[in-house]
Order: sequence, then structure tokens, then C-alpha cells
Amino acid sequence: MRVLNLTIKRIIDLLGSLIGMIIISPILILIAISIKLTSKGPVFFKQERLGENGKVFKILKYRTMVVNAEKIGDGLKVKSDNDSRITKVGKFLRATSLDELPQLCNVIIGQMSLVGPRPPVPYHPYKGFQNYPDWSKKRFNMKPGITGLSQVTVRASVSWDERMVYDVKYIDDFNIWLDIKVLLKTVLKVFMRDSIYLQSPNETATAKQQENNEGKR
Repeated sequence: MRVLNLTIKRIIDLLGSLIGMIIISPILILIAISIKLTSKGPVFFKQERLGENGKVFKILKYRTMVVNAEKIGDGLKVKSDNDSRITKVGKFLRATSLDELPQLCNVIIGQMSLVGPRPPVPYHPYKGFQNYPDWSKKRFNMKPGITGLSQVTVRASVSWDERMVYDVKYIDDFNIWLDIKVLLKTVLKVFMRDSIYLQSPNETATAKQQENNEGKR
């Protein structure tokens, strides 16, 4: 049954991504033009991430920060959406998660899925796949997703280790209906536009914030 579910999942990934890109192509083009006209630098941002079985691949996103942002101000830290390094268009893209849309290309070529654990950078929260706790390595048993169970459940309210508990739960409980539920909840989250930053002044990094700190430019 799991093999059948994985087969159906891949079919949904391919058809969903291809049809989705065709339908939203005007939006994709508009975002690209807006980025190019309002800030200097490339439209897209590429970064190495850990994917299925810990294999490194390059994730694709719309650029939301000025070029070389990690060398300016607070470096890798992004404390709020008022960070001056975030472009005007980038602020909107981050708030709505539209900067993730180029990852549909990662899905089409088989590096990612529409739903799955979010792919971390190779050096955070652990340095390299081999340094992850044994219990958490299960999260790499499937392709990483554009969205996932932890994103629609806890998002920026817990640490990476706590977030990975949900990733492992997703792997254990995986079926097509769970993917559909996550996708529907993701749509609701986008429209609700939850904050992607922690509200507590004593905390500087959690799941979504760390992803933005180190992954969104």
C-alpha cells in the first residue's frame, strides 16, 4: 500500500506542478519582473539543501533580500520583516510564502515533493546529514517538500528538534490523504499570513525563522 501511495504521490507531484505552473505563469512572470525592477541582482536565489537520503541539491527560490545580505547588518540573522535588507517585494513574498513557488521546478525534476519535510541547509541545525540524531534521520527517507506537516502544525513556534518530531510523524503516517490535508491547510495558512518570525525577544531562531535567516535572499 505504501508503494502505491508513493506512486500516486509522484503522479500528483508531476501533474500538480506542471498544471500549477501553467495556471499561475502570469503570477510567476509578474513576480520576476517586480523583483528585477525594484532591486539589483538576480531574480532567483539558489542554495544547497539536504534532500532525500541526505543528498545535497540546490533549492530554487525568488530572491527576497539584497545581494550579499549575509555580509550586511546582522549577517545570517533576520529578526523581523522590518530588516532593511529585505526588499519591498521580498517582504510581501515572505509574508505570503510566494517566494517558494520556483520550487515547483525542483518538484518536476524529482528533487522535491509538494508535501514533505522541509529541506535544511547542510550546516544547520546539524553539520551534515551524518551528524543528525539517529531518530531524526528518518525524516530524510522521503523527498523534502515545499510544504509539510510541521509547517501547517507548529511553523515558527518550536525549535528544529521539536519540528523534526512532526517530520518523522509525517514519514510514519504518510498516505495520500495526509498530503491532501497538508496542502489544504497550507492554502489556509497562506491566506492567514501568519508571522514567520518569533514574537519572543529572547529567542533568535526556530524552524521557519532559521530557514529565512539562512535560506531566503
